Amino acid sequence: MFADTAEFHAWFQDRCRAQDYRAAKVPLDRLDGWHTDPDSGNIVHRTGKFFTIEGLDVSRSGREVEAWRQPIIVQAEQGVLGILVKEFGGVAHCLLQIKMEPGNINGFQLSPTVQATRSNFTGVHGGKAVPYLEYFTAPRPGRIVSDVLQSEQASWFLAKRNRNMIVQVEDDVPVLDDFCWLSFAQIAELLRVPDLINMDTRTVLSGAVVRRAGGTDPAADTFHGALTRSWDRDGASLHATVELLSWFTEAKGRCTLTRQLIPLSKVDGWSWRDGTICHDRDQHFAVVGVDVHASNREVTGWQQPMFEPRSRGVIAFLTRRIDGVLHLLVQARTETGAFDGVEMAPTVQCQPENYRFVPADRKPLFLDEVLGARPEQIRWDSIHSEEGGRFYHAQNRYLLVEVDDDFPLEVPENYTWTTLRQLTEFVRYGNHLNVEARSLLTFFRFYQEDDR
Repeated sequence: MFADTAEFHAWFQDRCRAQDYRAAKVPLDRLDGWHTDPDSGNIVHRTGKFFTIEGLDVSRSGREVEAWRQPIIVQAEQGVLGILVKEFGGVAHCLLQIKMEPGNINGFQLSPTVQATRSNFTGVHGGKAVPYLEYFTAPRPGRIVSDVLQSEQASWFLAKRNRNMIVQVEDDVPVLDDFCWLSFAQIAELLRVPDLINMDTRTVLSGAVVRRAGGTDPAADTFHGALTRSWDRDGASLHATVELLSWFTEAKGRCTLTRQLIPLSKVDGWSWRDGTICHDRDQHFAVVGVDVHASNREVTGWQQPMFEPRSRGVIAFLTRRIDGVLHLLVQARTETGAFDGVEMAPTVQCQPENYRFVPADRKPLFLDEVLGARPEQIRWDSIHSEEGGRFYHAQNRYLLVEVDDDFPLEVPENYTWTTLRQLTEFVRYGNHLNVEARSLLTFFRFYQEDDR
């Protein structure tokens, strides 16, 4: 445990210096352990495990673009993302680890206690065992606080889900070299540091219920049965929760998305170029090869394909106070690879560079409101990395933008206003909030400001 975050940063830098790592791009056709199937063009591992890169044909999307083809990551197995929580002196702390991921823009970030694919924790790679895994498999010591299957980035994964877990323990837990206990108050401060707390930690924390007892004392963080904030009072929501669930069900019913896997070699609009697979207009992302060395991982060296975004994304909630209660504008978004086709998403979720030369009526709704927000409207603005195990140097700008009181309450049918409490409740169920919304929800729920 650390007295303050300055002490944590000193420890973090010391542990990073103690480790040896590198990640460098290499041509896809030279990846050790991977090959291109001669019939389909799909990129597969020699074991048949881990994941494959295949083609996806999308039509009737209901999005700004109705149909397209793209490479997609197919990883049917479910991983475990788990955080151990323990109270010290009545203050809840999370056990997080320094973890090197090949796609991390800065090498090391703070990960959950356990962050492992099934192939990893079943030993397919032939490496070391995953520490603390016994707390997240039955029978386990400790008490389940949260346990739900949650989606991953559905623009790049096909129906990929991981088990998000929080387990509270009372017994002593041995702390390994690259692990540390952090209070929720410390995590709240560290969330403001770009590229530090990784996506997997953020999605798990979205399932934590935190109450600041007494309202202002950072030492009073604890778990509690309900999120309590004076700006999110019971009974003060614009829509009842059952109405929101009906809205979400109707959005799923309207979804006409058709998708099917196709050979990667049949994906038009994409081409092999200099050992990578790129979009012909150099948009969206590229499929690249990466050579990895990491002294602190279960396996110290490997190679793999990864997706590299061509530009930084923007992910934002518009917020507005309605009768004094803060509401978020949520989108029912058709997702390329979502398990159910539609998930609740932020108001805006896109790579703006992809829309620079398209007509205004084909740009994402509310993008101008986000990018044109006045400084005093922006409640949160930070750059954070996405999942570094499959995505190379993927970053998004996360924003919370509070609109003026004259912003319309009537919104298009695929959008609705929810309170923070209602959105938090939906995290308890899989296939409701997408991973981008869960990250923003974590920022929002740890965001500190005086009630206004």
